[in-house]
Amino acid sequence: MILPRAESADIALLLEGTFPYVSGGVSTWVYEIIRAFPKYRFALVFLGSRRADYSEPKYELPHNVVHLETHFLHDHWGTVDEVRPTAGDAQAFTAVQGLHSVFKTTTTADAGLAAFHKLVPDIMPEGRLTLEQFMHSEESWLFVADQYREHCADPSFVDYFWTVRIMHQPVWQLAGIAEKLPPVRVCHAVSTGYAGLLGALLNRSRGIPLALSEHGIYTKERKIDLYQNEWIRDNRNVFQRDPTELSYFRHMWIRFFEWLGRMCYDAADPIISLYEANRERQIADGAQRARTRVLPNGVHLARFAQLRAHRPEIAPPVLCLLGRVVPIKDTKTFIRAMRIVVNRMPDAEGWIAGPTTEDPIYAQECRELAESLGLERNVRFLGPQVVDELFPRIGLLVLSSISEALPLAVLEAFASGVPAITTDVGSCRQLIEGYEPQDQALGAAGAVVGIADPQSLAEAALALLDDPARWKAAQQAGIRRVETLYSDVTMFDSYRQVYEEALARSPIPARAVAPAAPAPRTT
Repeated sequence: MILPRAESADIALLLEGTFPYVSGGVSTWVYEIIRAFPKYRFALVFLGSRRADYSEPKYELPHNVVHLETHFLHDHWGTVDEVRPTAGDAQAFTAVQGLHSVFKTTTTADAGLAAFHKLVPDIMPEGRLTLEQFMHSEESWLFVADQYREHCADPSFVDYFWTVRIMHQPVWQLAGIAEKLPPVRVCHAVSTGYAGLLGALLNRSRGIPLALSEHGIYTKERKIDLYQNEWIRDNRNVFQRDPTELSYFRHMWIRFFEWLGRMCYDAADPIISLYEANRERQIADGAQRARTRVLPNGVHLARFAQLRAHRPEIAPPVLCLLGRVVPIKDTKTFIRAMRIVVNRMPDAEGWIAGPTTEDPIYAQECRELAESLGLERNVRFLGPQVVDELFPRIGLLVLSSISEALPLAVLEAFASGVPAITTDVGSCRQLIEGYEPQDQALGAAGAVVGIADPQSLAEAALALLDDPARWKAAQQAGIRRVETLYSDVTMFDSYRQVYEEALARSPIPARAVAPAAPAPRTT
């Protein structure tokens, strides 16, 4: 694929592990946002882990995407064009040491953020502290060794040394990306993390306004990943290890992503969440309350409403888990619940509609679990599916996730006339039962169950599928809720205001160029 290139753009979307190379709810949202504003020229900056982890784009680029660049933060890490011994700038490393000391000891974020602001010019490509110095200078070696002696509670210096290098090298890569990005008037990050840090660097180095939209709380989701990951070493022996304590390296990674979040919150205005609980979490994590706002997702109602005419009169005994086959979606709990459902409803089917390539080992474990439970004929791994073809054929949408934000899949299912069973995560209870009294009066659009509780999930599903009147009431509640509160028209109006306010603050004036051709709306 030949990537489009442009000398400038209106809005840069900063995308970590999502559109256009990864399918899913966030990617679909990005695609719709771009298409909703044909008068703006978008530049996309995609940040991935390794090039080998991604295939061809999953989406066709809208006409108003004039620039796309891809960067893989963990490809060939540890390499530079030419290795040369260097002493390193002692003053720059002293500033770094001061920054790390603040990170470890301060009770407020202000001192750490002020230290970061001062350090930004140093880590830019022409600064005093280059990637080459970080990787190969004597000052860097002395700094890492001193930090290990002073702070590390793990006995392995080798693991500490390489963890520091793997953790910090992307910072310099992002500084280089910020330096070379064509002129843009506004940046819009769709997460904190590395994309959020890139936005903060662009804001601090160029004065470009930064908007942030968090679909889920990045630091929370990364903590879940870090708790589950087995590649993080713990070298303490059986006498040193306290099972109630995380390893030092897990703590390092958690603190690192927490500070990336604070740096992004410090630079971003507005800071957008999808529902009130996440807004409060952002504030607790360092976001200024005055900059935060709630803008819920919305769906194209007409597109999904027409699918209702294709539904059978009686709900099919089909439970569909829509999402990636990865641990955070807890596909195994769905499979275990299907064993209970099939015991009472032998013709029931469980469809798993989503890619299995992101975590092939986990996906294989899920297949083996289904086989071990005798569900070869009842549980089907469908891979990615077009939801327009899927929704008329299922009776219930199921999300067994251990973490969600405001899942588009639930809104799309409601608009299509499909009730949902979800775990009690993110805004799922709000979507199923309603948030305020007027919303709650619309009725329950399904059921909410606990995390990792296959028995409750199965019982909730059976209660709906066994009772046509109850299923119909849930269907109507979902339709009323999505039509009342979650229209994409309302969402686009809100983001139009976000973009207009940010563009008005931009130091770069609008260019006298013809707008990109609008993309036709698919229904």
